[in-house]
Amino acid sequence: MLLNGRELNLKRLGASLKTVCAFANDLDNWGGGYIVIGVREKEGCPVYPLKGVPIDKVDAYQKSILSKCRLLRPAYMPIVEVVDYESKKFIVLWCPGGDNRPYSSPKTMARDNKERIHYIRKMSSTVVPSDDEEKDLFSLANRVPFDDRVNHQAEMSDLNITLIQNYLKEVKSSLYEKSKTGDFAEVCGDMNIVSNLPEYEKPKNVGLMFFSMEPEKFFPYTQIDVVQFPDGLGGDHIVEQTFKGPIHQQLREALQYIRNTIITEKVIKHPERAEAVF
Repeated sequence: MLLNGRELNLKRLGASLKTVCAFANDLDNWGGGYIVIGVREKEGCPVYPLKGVPIDKVDAYQKSILSKCRLLRPAYMPIVEVVDYESKKFIVLWCPGGDNRPYSSPKTMARDNKERIHYIRKMSSTVVPSDDEEKDLFSLANRVPFDDRVNHQAEMSDLNITLIQNYLKEVKSSLYEKSKTGDFAEVCGDMNIVSNLPEYEKPKNVGLMFFSMEPEKFFPYTQIDVVQFPDGLGGDHIVEQTFKGPIHQQLREALQYIRNTIITEKVIKHPERAEAVF
């Protein structure tokens, strides 16, 4: 969602708050979403040149966002970052799916409004859920996706900083430089791979799957087995290769093994024509 950065009036704040609520509810488990403040939009596309947020308004906008997000029930706060792009300031709100769904937002910003709605996201729109969708939303109240769950048996030391830095560098994240000099727990918090309670810092399952050297310690049989049957499925000859480690490395190594070892090309040349059959 893109919001004009010139002013945050009540109408715009109401729309953005509803969208924060919809992303937090994350009915379809897409991982939430982002809101960029400082970009004009037309028919869902950014309008160039980008406007940006006036430097003298950045702090005021963040305070307005904070005060409005406190209207959400239960309590929910997006991750907010001020970003420099093309010599201009933008405010980015990252709204991951919340742990305490369903969330509700005031229907309007009017002082006398008492109606609250559990907004959801459908395609590119923030909408009021149907009766069936609201039932589905309430069924998520006690069901947090597995990868977003805190692993109470793990410690922060189970996360490998080298794996994290390699990943951030590969995806060209602005957190890469911060990971080299900043606080480790803070970087993990920015990546949303640890619990968001400072008094109880524990990795989430997604962090352990990607950034632990031995994820099988927490998730038994976290591995990829590539099995070949050279003599056919009924044969006694079996060639097996096992890949362990962080799941994205497992996948890369398994695919590379398949490309280099298993995939072959058969070429048949016919004497009566120049073309070969592959």
